[in-house]
Amino acid sequence: MTEEALTAALAERVMGWKATPDRFIKSGRSWLPKWRFAPLTRLDDAFLLLDRAASHYRLVTVEGGTFTAEVQVGARTGKASGEPKARAITIAVARALGVEVPR
Repeated sequence: MTEEALTAALAERVMGWKATPDRFIKSGRSWLPKWRFAPLTRLDDAFLLLDRAASHYRLVTVEGGTFTAEVQVGARTGKASGEPKARAITIAVARALGVEVPR
């Protein structure tokens, strides 16, 4: 799965948006250009997914080490480590939802 496909899948499953080729259709027929929602690179967007999807989460950084996100959605848990933080959080959310993530 590509990063664009992952972003679209998460926007649909978590945010409830409909993905079209160049934008996301939000509730109330408003829309957002696809380039404006980038949870793999923008920390604000990653936290938006995290807040909407997770029933429980844990974010840990070790001094001078890596960042780790552990996310629980229902009975499933997803975990990811690395930088940037937005990517680790988004990948953990995707794994908790059972969505295939790009390598």
